[in-house]
Amino acid sequence: MKFPFAQQPDAQRARSWRWLVPVLLVLLFLAVLIWLPWQARQMEATERQEQLIADTLWVEQTLRFELARSEEALAGLGADLVARPPSAQALQARLRQMFENGPELVRVVWYDADGKVLASHGLEPPAALPAPTRLAAEVAGATRRGRYSEPYGASDATPGVLDFYLPLYAGGKPAGSLVATYSLQTLLDEAVPWWFAQDNALTLLDREDDPVARRAAGGPGRGVYTHRRELDLPGALVVLSTDSVKRAPQLLPNLLVGSVIVLALGLVLSLGSLWRHISRTLAAERALRQQMAFRTAMENSLITGLRARDLEGRVTYVNRAFCEIVGLPAQELVGKKPPMPYWAPEVMADYEERFASVLSGNITPQFETVFQRPDGVRVPVLVYEAPLVDADGRQTGWMSSIQDITERKRAEELNRQQQEKLETSARLATMGEMSSMLAHELNQPLAAISSYTAGAINVLERTGKSGEPVNAGMLRHALEQARQQAQRAGQIIRSVHEFVKKREPRREPVTIHSVVEGVRALVELQARQAGVILRVELPPQLPKVEADRVMLEQVLLNLTRNAIEAMADTRPDQRVLRIGAAHADGVVAVSVIDRGHGIAPEVAAGLFSPFYSTKQDGMGMGLSICRTAIEFHGGTLAHAPNPGGGTVFTFSLPAQAASGALG
Repeated sequence: MKFPFAQQPDAQRARSWRWLVPVLLVLLFLAVLIWLPWQARQMEATERQEQLIADTLWVEQTLRFELARSEEALAGLGADLVARPPSAQALQARLRQMFENGPELVRVVWYDADGKVLASHGLEPPAALPAPTRLAAEVAGATRRGRYSEPYGASDATPGVLDFYLPLYAGGKPAGSLVATYSLQTLLDEAVPWWFAQDNALTLLDREDDPVARRAAGGPGRGVYTHRRELDLPGALVVLSTDSVKRAPQLLPNLLVGSVIVLALGLVLSLGSLWRHISRTLAAERALRQQMAFRTAMENSLITGLRARDLEGRVTYVNRAFCEIVGLPAQELVGKKPPMPYWAPEVMADYEERFASVLSGNITPQFETVFQRPDGVRVPVLVYEAPLVDADGRQTGWMSSIQDITERKRAEELNRQQQEKLETSARLATMGEMSSMLAHELNQPLAAISSYTAGAINVLERTGKSGEPVNAGMLRHALEQARQQAQRAGQIIRSVHEFVKKREPRREPVTIHSVVEGVRALVELQARQAGVILRVELPPQLPKVEADRVMLEQVLLNLTRNAIEAMADTRPDQRVLRIGAAHADGVVAVSVIDRGHGIAPEVAAGLFSPFYSTKQDGMGMGLSICRTAIEFHGGTLAHAPNPGGGTVFTFSLPAQAASGALG
């Protein structure tokens, strides 16, 4: 028999479970309603942060690309200023073009080695370099590479600026510098796309985290989504800080109302969100395509060839200028590994050696070589190579810029030929001016030869008639004197012939003693005509120099002739011309010292300029040719006042390092 009260606990448990299950379902539903908005909020926050980081990285690369493009233009300008300085009009036109291509440029100044302003464009050059720029100049001089200064000049009302200091060198010696000043505010305004600036507040910060430039088209940032990225600038620490104007996603204020909204409008909101995301993505892609089209057009407009290779040497990119240089289309180059079709056969070994060095991680940053087009035409090129690094700092290959230097080589050869013709003309002109003196100088030994030979004939005739024996001593003396005079005349003729004959420059070890002796007869000839005493004071042991003997003789003859002419108004007892030499610090210096009228300061400024002359009938090319000849040998030509009155001209040449090079 079962009693009713015996079933009561089981019934209560059943009813409890019936209530518990719906409650649990409701709680689960509420938890899902709470968790879904929270999870959506977290996902959106993460997505926004990741998108901000990616966009910030892209903007940083865009800013660096603009500055790198300006660095390349400045490097090309610096190389031209050292090698062949353009005229003032051409230089200003080139600077204007650089300013048009880079609106962020506000000033470019060209300084010489002493810090004197040679040319400028844009803002007025400062009276003295700012402290950050001076510090960058010291580092650039030590490393021989361009350096950026720290930003300076920023205040609450004025954005900061940034200087790029590029040292210039000629023959391994400092030849001046180029200093470019960039407006950081203009760099932000011009390089950052509008769509990114509309959604983010951008700030450039210096090393102390002080702002130097801002752009906030969409208003100040919320401080929710932020990112900082350093610009990779040699010598300067500039940080790009982005702060999104968007606020963090909020949970619905009323979960019950929100659940109804979510259930009723979930699909519509999802579609709207998807459409908005697609629209923004399409806008971003369109802006990116525009930027890529702009970059591609810019690269195709360059006359410098660009070539990228991976770590295995496979070509991954070439621009149109490179294809024009090698005469091959891009599809025949991209993806190809060495040997390349544009390698010239005569330098194949050099190519293979350099390529093996590249694969081992060692590159030659700059070198000259020759490419061959399919039609067999050789193209001399100048190649610059640098590592290609991705966003994570890993090297992915090598980037090369190639310049066609055919015109430069042709100009150098033409200049060499013209210089050779000019030097030959100068030697002929010198001989023309000395023709009367040569005639007088040759008449003396010829007359002496005639007298001695006539005397010898008379002695022979007299002894033949009288039957007396021949006086051998008297006859030998007459013939010996005639032989000496003939040798003297022959030496003068040989000196003139060696001096004026046309020949290719030929460097060989020569001694200063032999150079002086080669023109001594001609110098003494001029000196005697002008009443000048010649004194040669050379140390017995001087190192040899690697030089063309005839070119050095021409320099010495021009300098001595100028010195003799400068003493035309000097008292006869003080007309002394001295030729001296010295050796110190691996340099042999030869000096020509006169006691003439000296050189006025206003004349000294243009003394070595072509066609500048103080003589009434002078061409103004003598000293210009002398300086060109000395610089051709890696030396220098300078002048200084003579303490005793007059001028000292000194040319210095590198001495040979070999221990046996004395003479």
